[in-house]
Amino acid sequence: MGPLVPPPDPPFVPPYELVGEGPHRVIAVHGWFSDRAAYAAVLPHIDRRAYTYALPDLRGYGEARDIPGEYTTAEAGRDLLALADHLGWDRFSVVGHSMGGAVAQRVVVAAPQRVRRLVGVAAVPANGVPLEGEQWEMFAGAAEHPENRRAIIDLTTGNRHPAAWLDLMVRHSRRYSDSKALRSWLDSWAKDDFHTEVEGSTVPVRLVVGAHDPALTADVMRRTWLRWYVNAELVELACAGHYPADETPLELVRAVEDFLAADAPDAPDGRRAPDAPAAGGTAARATEAAKARGS
Repeated sequence: MGPLVPPPDPPFVPPYELVGEGPHRVIAVHGWFSDRAAYAAVLPHIDRRAYTYALPDLRGYGEARDIPGEYTTAEAGRDLLALADHLGWDRFSVVGHSMGGAVAQRVVVAAPQRVRRLVGVAAVPANGVPLEGEQWEMFAGAAEHPENRRAIIDLTTGNRHPAAWLDLMVRHSRRYSDSKALRSWLDSWAKDDFHTEVEGSTVPVRLVVGAHDPALTADVMRRTWLRWYVNAELVELACAGHYPADETPLELVRAVEDFLAADAPDAPDGRRAPDAPAAGGTAARATEAAKARGS
């Protein structure tokens, strides 16, 4: 009789909150500076009859603040699939903000047949973000220096918002994130390049960017996401920067849920039903997508 082999550790299921009771299931992934409360401002305005949103805390954040891990987008993608399994969700859509956009793409890579639609909100591309010199030092120092976090939030929202809001964002970030995890996450979302794994993906994608975000701009989306995903389109919110959920919550909900609504429910026999028309502005969105590809 051979040596006893211990059973594998069970997959980690991130702590989460469920909002809504609708048949279209959605996992909404937060970004680098916040936990699942990143979506707090939009929750009063979502369609709870059409959608059920799962809002997880990634490792190092919120209720998972003290959970050890690699703190990589690949690991987080596996964690989200474990969450979907835990919830009994065979198919679902994914919304990802900033770093969460890279995590959402890891889910697409690992299980493309399970993802109905993907929305990237000011979302990191699958080839990372080129941060060099002083810019890299500012981001790398954000883990230990709250003034760096404040400067980054201010810069990426166009230096337009009240000091009290910036201070609130920083206080929340410090309280609900682990500094060592935050620093480790940076190495993954900024430097990992897995774009060859998403090239040619047919998962429908919508990119939502803020006109006042100087980093993850519409042009960046055209050079990255829109080249790699076959069915991708772009929407720019004129009054937002890098944090549309806080800056323009009503506009963000409309941009997200109009796109999700274009996906009809699965047919009873398990086959995917044809896409239904999106609510409002379908032709305009198709035009914007065509322009983006031609840029």
